[in-house]
Amino acid sequence: MKVLVSGSSGLVGSALVPFLTGGGHQVVRLVRSEPGPEASEVCWDPETGSIDRAGLKGVDAAVHLAGESIAAGRWTAARKARILESRVKGTRLLAETLAELEQPPKALVSASAVGYYGDRGEETLREESGSGSAFLSEVCRQWEAATEPAAAAGIRVVNLRFGVILASAGGALPRLLTPFRLGVGGTLGSGKQFMSWVALDDVVGSILHALTTEALRGPVNAVGPQAVTNREFTKALGRALGRPTLFPMPACAARLAFGEMADELLLASQRVEPAKLLASGYQFRFPDLEGALRHLLGK
Repeated sequence: MKVLVSGSSGLVGSALVPFLTGGGHQVVRLVRSEPGPEASEVCWDPETGSIDRAGLKGVDAAVHLAGESIAAGRWTAARKARILESRVKGTRLLAETLAELEQPPKALVSASAVGYYGDRGEETLREESGSGSAFLSEVCRQWEAATEPAAAAGIRVVNLRFGVILASAGGALPRLLTPFRLGVGGTLGSGKQFMSWVALDDVVGSILHALTTEALRGPVNAVGPQAVTNREFTKALGRALGRPTLFPMPACAARLAFGEMADELLLASQRVEPAKLLASGYQFRFPDLEGALRHLLGK
């Protein structure tokens, strides 16, 4: 396939592009800077609504990953606005542009997140479960709704709701390693909140699966098959590192350090099940948390 990829320099995009090209697919990167002379790139600017439509000719499928990082700093009003607008504006621009092409692509796989569900305690959450009322829930609702122009034009749209992505070179895991290696890691808050995680290998695997599986459309939970509590995650990481995990961070300390972000990213409980992925035959490379952690840590 000829696959258009936005956000190709991010955590997921940096792994996805070589994964696709290694499988024989041609990748066209959607970039904000001027396209390079050798790379297959197409320029766009979601802020101004501009995109090089000619460069999209012949694209068979698109993967949309671009958006402001949600964990780059405290959630000021300005940062929250950027988080929302970067996802909604960019997604709508891409969806509308693809829909208007003389020969639209067959599929659009667009990122979303399990933040859609909000803080739900021990409830098992599948794709048909309702949305929460928190800030990230609203972001995800608008983010997914922005793909509707593509779906209305007959493009098969898949909204992949990613959980916490575990990777060795980015995301949440490297930030946790220093305190854990020093032996001062521990649970966050009560430790009872569920964490829906997914290894980076299964993120790129689920994207390719969504691109090539005709039965998949709409929201699809891209998480490992076994959500764990924060306490279980803490113990698994400690075992993988061979370090004690005796120093918990109380909820009040997390809120003091991270503000509103703590409640939605660290303390919220989301027990998400990848029902559609499993039903469509996707086989996880890392279904077990400790196995995933040992692989990522070279253990």
